[in-house]
Amino acid sequence: MGNIYEQINKVMADIGAVGKNDTNQIQKYKYRGIDAVMNALHPAMVNNHVFVAPEVLSHEREQYARKNSKGEDALLIYSVVTVKYHFYTDDGSEVTAVVMGEAMDSGDKSMNKAMSAAYKYACFQTFCIPTEEMKDSEQDSPEPTRRIGKDPQEVAKESYPSRDEMQAAIAEHYADDMENYQKMLKWAKAESLNDFTDAQIMTVYNKVKK
Repeated sequence: MGNIYEQINKVMADIGAVGKNDTNQIQKYKYRGIDAVMNALHPAMVNNHVFVAPEVLSHEREQYARKNSKGEDALLIYSVVTVKYHFYTDDGSEVTAVVMGEAMDSGDKSMNKAMSAAYKYACFQTFCIPTEEMKDSEQDSPEPTRRIGKDPQEVAKESYPSRDEMQAAIAEHYADDMENYQKMLKWAKAESLNDFTDAQIMTVYNKVKK
């Protein structure tokens, strides 16, 4: 069986509580940052000869149209990643944990944030890291509410031409450039534009527009 189970228990015994010591400066809520989790885990994992290796199983990326603080058109990038974490010890034995992480960003960091979220919760659940308050999730039961405003996907669709129009624009753009057209199909793992997901069509359409 190996020593990994014993070493995981030793790591758990060495970890202290991780509280919500970080503050979101925009929305003003407290949260447990990835740095706090890693700082709590690092000495315990080193002392007990445990390390982790991530394996990305799948990832998705969507783009939503929105208005920024200046009223200008902008895109919000939404990423979801599924990661399998392998926790090893020095005799080669391991345990694994599969978790999902999701995040949004207006730049190029949504995937980084999603990976950080996945790792943080993989560690919380694998090592049963204590928190300062340890509230039961059933303590609060919010009342059902009516959705206000439109779904982000509906907003995104309204901000773009129809799928057929985007496909036509893409096809026209690559009409005399079959080499890059084939590269695009390979990137999307598709045989034709009809096989593209809506997110892939929007991504390529944005590139074509530029």
